[in-house]
Amino acid sequence: MVEVANVRPVEPRWHVMSLAVLNEGRDDLSEGYKERMSLAWGPVRVCVAAERKFGYDVLLPLYTAIGTRFHDNKAERNRATIEAALTDAGLPADLADAMDSTEYDDEVRASHADGIERVGVEVGTPVISVGGASIFGPVITPIPRGEQAGKLWDGVLLCLQTPGFFELKRSRTAPPIFD
Repeated sequence: MVEVANVRPVEPRWHVMSLAVLNEGRDDLSEGYKERMSLAWGPVRVCVAAERKFGYDVLLPLYTAIGTRFHDNKAERNRATIEAALTDAGLPADLADAMDSTEYDDEVRASHADGIERVGVEVGTPVISVGGASIFGPVITPIPRGEQAGKLWDGVLLCLQTPGFFELKRSRTAPPIFD
């Protein structure tokens, strides 16, 4: 959506969703995945704390800073990494205190529910909503740039504007590419 906003007249508004919330209570997950979901609570709590204190405009720079450190830089998913991401996003590092606080969990769940209720429980994140219509995805790797992103957006809009449209999907054949 960042790329799309450069070539189409859109103004994305970011919301918090959480794979940890999406996968809560599932017994069919591997122990390794359950551990990753447990670690996912800290960063999403920080995002909600930042949004509560500074408004939703902080989510894009914070998500970007966290994602860059986790995915591109392969940084550890710990407090030091979150503090550095907060600093990168121009936010106070003490927001990292939220990582260990359940104070934000109801807001995390509510924000996640707002997104997932738009598309149904059998999907995940990302969710895109335009004019009352919502869709899960698209999940793309690598990120299309420039006009390629715009053309993909045009197709997403076409799908969203088509009565009765529900799903396009195929199996992944490559891991995420973050560049």
